Amino acid sequence: MLVVGPNGAGKTNLLEAVHVGAQGFSFRTRSDVDIVRFGAQGGRIGLRGARGGSPVEVDVRLRAGEAKRASLNGASLRAAEQLRTEVAALVFTPDRLAIIKGGPAVRRAYFDRVVGRVWPARSSLPAEYAAVVGQRNAALRRASSGLSLRAALDPWTQRVAELGTRLVEARHEAVSALGPGFTAVAGELGLAGGELEYGGVPLSVETLEARIERDLERGTTGAGPHLDDVTVRAGGRELRTFGSQGEQRLAVLSLLLAEADLLRERRDTAPLLLLDDVLSELDAGRRRLLAGRISGRGQALVTATGADALPVSPDSVVTVEPGTARRRG
Repeated sequence: MLVVGPNGAGKTNLLEAVHVGAQGFSFRTRSDVDIVRFGAQGGRIGLRGARGGSPVEVDVRLRAGEAKRASLNGASLRAAEQLRTEVAALVFTPDRLAIIKGGPAVRRAYFDRVVGRVWPARSSLPAEYAAVVGQRNAALRRASSGLSLRAALDPWTQRVAELGTRLVEARHEAVSALGPGFTAVAGELGLAGGELEYGGVPLSVETLEARIERDLERGTTGAGPHLDDVTVRAGGRELRTFGSQGEQRLAVLSLLLAEADLLRERRDTAPLLLLDDVLSELDAGRRRLLAGRISGRGQALVTATGADALPVSPDSVVTVEPGTARRRG
């Protein structure tokens, strides 16, 4: 589906609404208030579709001062964010260049989301690990100020080591599973020699205890996967430092398309692709390659300022003007 309209008409808003309906949260803000139309007290997003031949109906409701409410096929969900484990959706926006250009925390968050999407049972692992690191940090500060015994650190050290090792293993699996597809897609798009590398190592109690004095002095846990990074390279160059913006854009797009292939392979269902302003900086050849990649591989919503931006005929076109969207085809 091609979504067309002039700049500022609301194309990204439409994709954001679909993302909230599919995942339970916005890709632009974590504040629900910002999702609701200015001047309105609430909003509703309804999506209908099919997954594996079975109908899927999602309803998300927002009201000022209240938590989002969501239902899937008529059954209420405990939290709207549960939708992400039920409906697979991947989004590209120009802001996603931060996956390459940004600091290690951005890449850790991205690959942790990959872990959750590919292996939903592991989706809570990053949050669980972050929580126990926070508890250990608090225990470090209490011990260093004399408010508790150092022995009180032991249970948190053990738990950080256990969950940290599991998180490192999950990230290694994600990078190993995604790497070949990333290399292949990047090569198709003209970014030769694309590769991913994660250098995290299993976290042991011995490692944490060996640096206990430094951790007590600083009040923070100074070893573990919360400090790791994933390196993205092409042609032997680290793209964060030595890649052009065009190469960084191709790398992000390659990651997304490789993940889409991986999800389709592992979960037998193609994810919904939301591609915002992905065509504007691609030459004609790469536009054709992208169109071939997404054609017939599930549903994709692609935004552009004009219908001629996509070098193939879309299944349907949605024209967006301020406050309205009309579908044809």
